[in-house]
Amino acid sequence: MEEAHAKKARTDEDEAKRYSFQEGLHTPVLFLLPSSCHSLGAIERGHIYFFYRPKVQHEEVQDIDDVKNFHMLLIPRPPEFSVHTEGQHSSEVKTDNQDSDEMSIIAEGADVVPAPSPKDQLKTHFRLITIGKKRLPDPDVPSGKGVYWASVTAVGDDLHSLEKGLGERSYQTKTRGERHEGPVRLAGRGVYAIVNTRGKTVSRNVTHLGYHLSHPSEAGEVQLELGIHTASSFVLQVKNPEAEPTSFGQRVGLPAGRRASYPEGILKYVFEKETRGRSFGLRFTPCKCIDLLDYEGAELLLIAARSGTKGTDESLGENRGEALKTVGERESQEPTEEIFRELAIEKDHFPAEPIEGKWI
Repeated sequence: MEEAHAKKARTDEDEAKRYSFQEGLHTPVLFLLPSSCHSLGAIERGHIYFFYRPKVQHEEVQDIDDVKNFHMLLIPRPPEFSVHTEGQHSSEVKTDNQDSDEMSIIAEGADVVPAPSPKDQLKTHFRLITIGKKRLPDPDVPSGKGVYWASVTAVGDDLHSLEKGLGERSYQTKTRGERHEGPVRLAGRGVYAIVNTRGKTVSRNVTHLGYHLSHPSEAGEVQLELGIHTASSFVLQVKNPEAEPTSFGQRVGLPAGRRASYPEGILKYVFEKETRGRSFGLRFTPCKCIDLLDYEGAELLLIAARSGTKGTDESLGENRGEALKTVGERESQEPTEEIFRELAIEKDHFPAEPIEGKWI
């Protein structure tokens, strides 16, 4: 429990770094939590896509100053070893003459390797996350500068609705007449994993999101300005929607009416509502439940951790960074057209030149 009168008010970012998912609750809660709640290990893997949208009335983008929004799209997939389809690659290692009652031996890191994405399939779960500073936090900058706000802006199971949301649009204003926004531009595609790791103490437990690009294989001008490394990882924190800003006059995050509306079970047993001497409980928590990301208005902090395959490996543990690199390099052989088929969207409606490092 915090002291009632701290000498210096903590910021939201300070508290996000301090708090982690809690263990050892005295009340049995498993039956109240979503079935997908896991304490440790890989809780999700899939394919990640990066998009940016030009500012209103900008037909082309010359640099990041012409960017209105920067989005990160997550499409979860089952682990590859769990999918047994003819012709698919597999990370599962089996012994000779394996009896049906024997357990399969799974290669280290295989729990983050996603099954291949189907093509032209509309019914697919997705989350669209908007990054506040229009770029990813850079793990290579000095400590303290790599903490960025983000929010879940769309969750769904129909890629047609995603296509509409990412496409061009026009609207009328009273003062300026018709305004036009161009469609998003594809700036990157790869594989990702979200992993919960146990620290030396409960307070040091942490959630990491790590990724490795398949497209482009080498970062160009667009990727460099948007902070998209070939491989990178972040500490992922989720903000309690009932927690207000920590200091007077602070305006960070979404207004109350646009924040995630979590069920009481999550508020009570994940954010520990009405504990720790505060009505709302924890101000931040790691992503103990992947369900936390499946609510529009979920507020996130991305805290830069490590870049490169070695750094991602260190963040995710158990050779998972290397596993992401292997599948990323394998999938890099697919042409750009296949990316749009994965998303079941019309390639001609969305410029793809930025994935080659060129602003447009």
